[in-house]
Amino acid sequence: MIKKRRTFLSLFASGLAFSVLRPSYATSFLTPSQMRGPFYPNNIPLDHDNNLIRIKNQSGTAIGKVSHLIGQVLNPLSQPIVNAQIEIWQCDALGRYKHPRDDGGRDKAFQGYGRTLSGINGEYSFKTIKPVMYPGRTPHIHMRILSKSSELITQIYVKGEPLNNRDFILNSIHNIAARNSLIIPFVSDPGYPPDELVAKFNPVILA
Repeated sequence: MIKKRRTFLSLFASGLAFSVLRPSYATSFLTPSQMRGPFYPNNIPLDHDNNLIRIKNQSGTAIGKVSHLIGQVLNPLSQPIVNAQIEIWQCDALGRYKHPRDDGGRDKAFQGYGRTLSGINGEYSFKTIKPVMYPGRTPHIHMRILSKSSELITQIYVKGEPLNNRDFILNSIHNIAARNSLIIPFVSDPGYPPDELVAKFNPVILA
């Protein structure tokens, strides 16, 4: 039985945490962490469920391409992590965050922030919009995961987006495999309505 475990290394530069090396017993890299950014809610909204395209007790749905962000929260042995708290937040289809520092958001029907818990197989899901760019950044979704003993803050990017090549935060991850693990396709899926997209992201964190 292997007793040695490699030390986890976190690379930090300009306040950003980069990819973490996996231990010898693991089967998957830990998902690289990224900066939280300035637009994490200063007050969690009353409606903070996993459906971001509709706000309770309010008519209308959010502008943008409806997308389902789904996946499993896993440990480095590819085992599911149950009851992890997953949060996401992103700008609306007009490039505005629902935050006082960004004019409070322009699409009043977009929730902007959502929260859920992982299920018995580590599964989670959000109904949101395909992310769009805002000045200085490629399209992305922020994600925060809290398990019993660890926290991960990262960002999710759109595969095929030309602006990815110039995004300073994404490209601060020097390990190409780690960087690519955050870039996922938003595509049609036969299990969902034909006019909606699906993006699958399986973050790997310590349990």
